[in-house]
Amino acid sequence: MKLELIELIFLSDKRKQLLLFLKSGPKNMGEITEALQATSTSILPQIKKLKDMSLVVQEDKTYILSLIGKVLVEKMQPLVSTIELLEDNFEYWSEKDLKGFPPSFRKKLGELGKCKLIQPEMDRMFEVDPEVVKNFSNSSQVLEAIAYFHQPLISLCQELAKKGVKFSFIMPESVLQRYYTDYMEDFRIMLSLENVKFFRYSGELKIANLAISDEFFLISLFPKNQRHFDRENLVCYEPSARQLGTELFNELLLNSTRVTEIPPE
Repeated sequence: MKLELIELIFLSDKRKQLLLFLKSGPKNMGEITEALQATSTSILPQIKKLKDMSLVVQEDKTYILSLIGKVLVEKMQPLVSTIELLEDNFEYWSEKDLKGFPPSFRKKLGELGKCKLIQPEMDRMFEVDPEVVKNFSNSSQVLEAIAYFHQPLISLCQELAKKGVKFSFIMPESVLQRYYTDYMEDFRIMLSLENVKFFRYSGELKIANLAISDEFFLISLFPKNQRHFDRENLVCYEPSARQLGTELFNELLLNSTRVTEIPPE
């Protein structure tokens, strides 16, 4: 029975989609065929199988999840969302080090939704991607955690901060030290702005770059092989992704302390 139920749900994309579609409430055949982009002829046999297993019931001309169907779909949704996320950019996820993600974040990974992989051109590896520039520029607030020093990104943030954009930075000690040692005046200017906050991360920051703006969520991970960092970014625009990113940033913040002045030499 266990194997039969798993096969019933996951071996047919139509049955899987139908169960997830019925999660929002009763649907008639017209609504089902339109949403699944299928004919009633192809859908009816799948509905019958779900009815035979008591996952779907028919009420007059509408179909609805049974109580057990609702329980299964609630558990299905995170798994299906996570599988779809990983399948879209499987090579990226399989080659990256996920150790920087706390367990609570990994459990919600599917909430990132549809993500876009940004791969920089070889001759622009050290520039800020135009999509990042656009999103930062259109935001009122940016949360940024970065494990490496990237002067073009810092310059962009400084320019926008002077225009009133709020920034909160999390950086490990090595990055902060590079910033206030080699670019002391720039760092001093940023520290003086009321809309800018710096936090020193305690320990090794295992996420290369994390950014959350008004419009998007960006994540860049180190590869499993630390000898090569390709600066690839995943960008997600779903509100749930920004919410999840903010939760991750706040968790990193728990292991950070506020920086209010340049350390004496």
